[in-house]
Amino acid sequence: MNEKFFDLKREKQDRMINAGLKVFAKYGYRHATTDDIVKEAGISKGLLFHYFTNKVGVYVFLMDYSVRFLLLELSRTVKKDTNDFFELYKQIENGKLQVLKNYPYMQAFLDKAFEEVCLEALEECEEQKAAYESKLEEYYLQVSACEFKNGITFKQMREMFKYIIKGITAENVALDTMQPEIMYHQVCGYIDMMRGVC
Repeated sequence: MNEKFFDLKREKQDRMINAGLKVFAKYGYRHATTDDIVKEAGISKGLLFHYFTNKVGVYVFLMDYSVRFLLLELSRTVKKDTNDFFELYKQIENGKLQVLKNYPYMQAFLDKAFEEVCLEALEECEEQKAAYESKLEEYYLQVSACEFKNGITFKQMREMFKYIIKGITAENVALDTMQPEIMYHQVCGYIDMMRGVC
């Protein structure tokens, strides 16, 4: 983590973080530029480079910050005794909602980061990705014994929700209308629908 950055006022930190998250979420690592980030944040390029030496520095910081922040929030919202698949998904999505209230593009940034193919970005972020995936797997193990109707497997159900959530997020990124509460209610609607079907 970049300790100097945290000496800034919180409002400026969040403005820079949100700008980086939004730009990388929309364009991916390869096509995002530091010019886009400083324009979105309303800061000078010199200020950005004072805290982050280059684009990969910004990206790695955002990945580390996002994973830490999101996992911390999930540790508060996901209950260790949850053994219902649909309830677990709601708890995870509630944790994300709390994060997205401050950082609307954080989930979109992570979704894009997990699809990243640029080696420079990939190599620098393997540890954070592994930590994030490992913790989510721990949560899913709580409900992995769940059975569904019509021969639907646990893996199929998980993948379906992954695609639904990514689709809702991607649509909001494309429209530039990140509204966490609305997105959360959309996802919960699908969770309740699938609970009724399966």
